[in-house]
Amino acid sequence: MDAEPAEIAATRRWLERAVIGLNLCPFAKAVHVKRQVRFVLSDARDTNALRDELERELRLLESIDAAEIDTTLIVHPHVLQDFFDYNQFLDVADGCVRELGLEGDIQVASFHPDYVFAGEAEDDPSNCTNRAPYPTLHLLREASIDRAVAAYPDPDVIIERNIATLRRLGVDGYRRLLADDQA
Repeated sequence: MDAEPAEIAATRRWLERAVIGLNLCPFAKAVHVKRQVRFVLSDARDTNALRDELERELRLLESIDAAEIDTTLIVHPHVLQDFFDYNQFLDVADGCVRELGLEGDIQVASFHPDYVFAGEAEDDPSNCTNRAPYPTLHLLREASIDRAVAAYPDPDVIIERNIATLRRLGVDGYRRLLADDQA
């Protein structure tokens, strides 16, 4: 079996240690255990190529049964390294969803190594809730989100709990958690 590309290995580690391990998304474990998460390493070098890849992945996700692929992570390490540029691209991503007629079916969530929430300081640990090792577009089926939220006792507390968890851990603790030399 071929070795997994470093970017995908780091993203998988982030999913397992932060998203699932810290329970940042209580819905992620089930799809990961069932191997329903598709990891895509983009070789896009500009936003046009990334948009084309996003469109292909949206079409694939729409066409395939959720039992096979429930969600997709497009890891794009060569484009949109600047968080401001990345944030601007999210309008393009949402436009792509609209153009394909997938509003209400699939949504795009955003993760970036330099993610900063509006109104937060750059070094606030709460930003780590949306920080991934590489810029990543996360394609989610809205029906899956709706089912997961309906089954969760109080989904409104997830964000507050995540912020508290990451503030206790701190930015340095978060970085250590994701380091590839951790067991």
